Amino acid sequence: MAWKDLAIAGRILRKSPAFTVTAALTIALGVGASTAIFSVTNAVLLQPLPYREPGRLVIASNELRRRNVSDLPFSNADFIDLREGTKTLFDDFAGVFSFRNVVPREDGTPEQISTAIVTTNFFRTTGARILLGRDFTQEDGIPQPPAPPPSAQGTAPARLPQVAILSYEYFQRRYGGNAAVLGHSMLSTDRPGPIIVGVLAPGFRLYFPPQANMEAAPDLWIANRLDYDAANRNSFSIWPVGRLKEGASLQRVQSAADAVAAEGRKNVPIDQTAGYYIDVDPMQRYLVAEVRPAILALMGSVIFLLLIACANVANLLLVRASLREREFAVRAAIGASRWRLIRPLLTEAFLLAAAGTLVGLGLAWAGIYELRTLAPANLPRLENIRIDGFVLGYTALAGLAAAAIFGIAPAWRASRPQLMDVLRGSSRTSGLASGAVLRNLVVMAEVALSFVLLIGSGLMFRSFLELQQIDPGFDAHNLLTFQIVGAPLSKPTPEGRAAVVHQIEERLQAIPGVQNVTASYPFPLTGDFSPIRWGTEEALKDASRFQATDFQIVLPGYFETMHTPLLAGRTFTDDDNLPGRNRVIIDQFLAKKAFPGQSAVGKRILIRIRTPQPEWVEVVGVVAHQRTTSLAVAGREQVYFTNAFLGSGAARSWAIRTGNDDAGYENQVRAAIKEIDSHLLVTEMAPAEFLMHQAQSGTRFSLLLISVFAVIAGTLAGVGLYGVLATAVRQRTSEIGVRMALGAERGDIIRLVVLQGLRLSAIGIGVGAVAAFGLARVISAMLVGVKPADPATFASMTVVFLAISSLASWLPARRAAGLDPTTALREQ
Repeated sequence: MAWKDLAIAGRILRKSPAFTVTAALTIALGVGASTAIFSVTNAVLLQPLPYREPGRLVIASNELRRRNVSDLPFSNADFIDLREGTKTLFDDFAGVFSFRNVVPREDGTPEQISTAIVTTNFFRTTGARILLGRDFTQEDGIPQPPAPPPSAQGTAPARLPQVAILSYEYFQRRYGGNAAVLGHSMLSTDRPGPIIVGVLAPGFRLYFPPQANMEAAPDLWIANRLDYDAANRNSFSIWPVGRLKEGASLQRVQSAADAVAAEGRKNVPIDQTAGYYIDVDPMQRYLVAEVRPAILALMGSVIFLLLIACANVANLLLVRASLREREFAVRAAIGASRWRLIRPLLTEAFLLAAAGTLVGLGLAWAGIYELRTLAPANLPRLENIRIDGFVLGYTALAGLAAAAIFGIAPAWRASRPQLMDVLRGSSRTSGLASGAVLRNLVVMAEVALSFVLLIGSGLMFRSFLELQQIDPGFDAHNLLTFQIVGAPLSKPTPEGRAAVVHQIEERLQAIPGVQNVTASYPFPLTGDFSPIRWGTEEALKDASRFQATDFQIVLPGYFETMHTPLLAGRTFTDDDNLPGRNRVIIDQFLAKKAFPGQSAVGKRILIRIRTPQPEWVEVVGVVAHQRTTSLAVAGREQVYFTNAFLGSGAARSWAIRTGNDDAGYENQVRAAIKEIDSHLLVTEMAPAEFLMHQAQSGTRFSLLLISVFAVIAGTLAGVGLYGVLATAVRQRTSEIGVRMALGAERGDIIRLVVLQGLRLSAIGIGVGAVAAFGLARVISAMLVGVKPADPATFASMTVVFLAISSLASWLPARRAAGLDPTTALREQ
């Protein structure tokens, strides 16, 4: 019987191709959009991390509450204190940090690789598999013997060799998969390289949020010869990763970590004055904390879109069911059960849903490709976004749910015909009179849901406009950025490193068209910043008055090259870039905080960066604030040091200001650097405008998707409103004929229909505005410079939707006004 119902439903749908195609495509849009976004939700939020029993893995971070600093890694001593203080709750407790460095190839040319330093139990903690050779052993992590004091006589103890494991990808790329490298040292320019003892299985990655500044796929893994360095608790580098014991709850671990932090605040002065606390989070939750609100907002948007599509199709089916009401009444009169009346309509609904789901799956497949292209850089696990079995299951459920949502109401309505009224009716459109209230309710729901999406789109658009107006603190136009790394910049003496830097400056400045050359570390909008302590004289009396600031190492001419405005004093000169010159430049935020209502130029502040205790430095200038990580967030205040302040060679992020398009300078820069020294390597070359583009990517991604969904939703709502009014016009044909026969003008008829449409829209907009007011707070974390209840957005979107409603109402109104009264009266 089921196959017979399918065959009959198929024949009925084939007889109405326009209806069938319209309904199927409407469902395809809803299912396709929701499937594409669900693939992102699945890959980023739902799929477990590719580690052994990932639900038991946690990450610890520390925060300095009195300095408003959070999400910091640990120093060696703090890591060991935490490991020892919580060891009864963990099966394993490991640590990792990573960086990029340059190593020589066999032919002597430099190669930049990413390196991770891990405790010897790291791979056992995460469940990584060793493909060749062996894993690290405890002996590989024995601390180096302490260096003798400078006054000591005799030979210094021999340093223990570094022990390394290669990633499978680097093993293939560098050594061609030759297992003979196991047991041998890698090449190094000035000391024995690490001994290779193993190769990881393919595909192993580190999953950390962007603020951790971790390399996702290190080429080289080196065993950490970790020692307890209590004197250097300011050096934050290690990210702890722990595997909970069976039955150990996160609450117990957090309590134990709180006790460790409290002990630190009690016994370690810097922990007490900084307000040292420890946070422990499940690894997956910590990874997605930054992007979770945006993904959930997008998922909510596509669910709304799917509901709107279902409402649209439900209205179409309600009209079809109304037109067939006499048929259903006759069937009921001769004894058909309610289920026998419902079954054909439900079968049609499921056929439409199946067709729409298949087409939607194709749309989703194409959409996922575009999503990967448009996705922001901070979206973790981007490579995992795909249509897998779980996503296919969601698509099937979405299709079934859609069929149920848009199929049940028309089927239920058709199964309860008023027999006497229907059979007594003689008009060809008499069936349309029934179900009008239900159709109106459905279209009002469409309008309400669409209005919520329009409000979300409007808020994101306002945010994007605000983002365009934010001054990053520098001029990105005609500014080419790149890094220069290599052994020459690591010469053993500051004078040697300074000479190489000066040579690079001269050669780059000599390139025709280059106006200015500079270098810094870190570079704005890269997110590589880390905090240091600063204070005024008050901090000498009360160490808790020390606060946090980001620092940057720059060459003289940096602010001129970057076009960063000088607000007071002067910028750095070559004289400042000499050893022993304790001079700094601060930004306007730090100047206002350190010396409110005063000029900061000529004053001193305490800075802790190169000595165990803070030292005095003189402020020679105040500049505009530069954005460090994101255009959306101002970030901490900043202090600038000269390259010589930390021994030269630290400023490795270079920039050249050109007089025209900087795209043609890439080859010239590479050639100039190679002429200086073949061991210098130019990497990560990109226009500064690309950094600006990346800094806007998160907002642009959400704006684009929500706007697309809102446009589709608004269109579907407009089509739904048009359908309801067109049906109403057909239903009221005789009434309109009477009105026209009694002297009603064309404008009166148009006004009658348009006002009906606007009334439905106004009710839907009112309901949608209330819902949007509450739901807009969900995306508040994604907004920049705009409040969730922004009156301008609500007002403008209301106008937009009323315009859509007016157009959707005018089309059937024009048809009604063009009726011939004689023809209309014959309907009666």
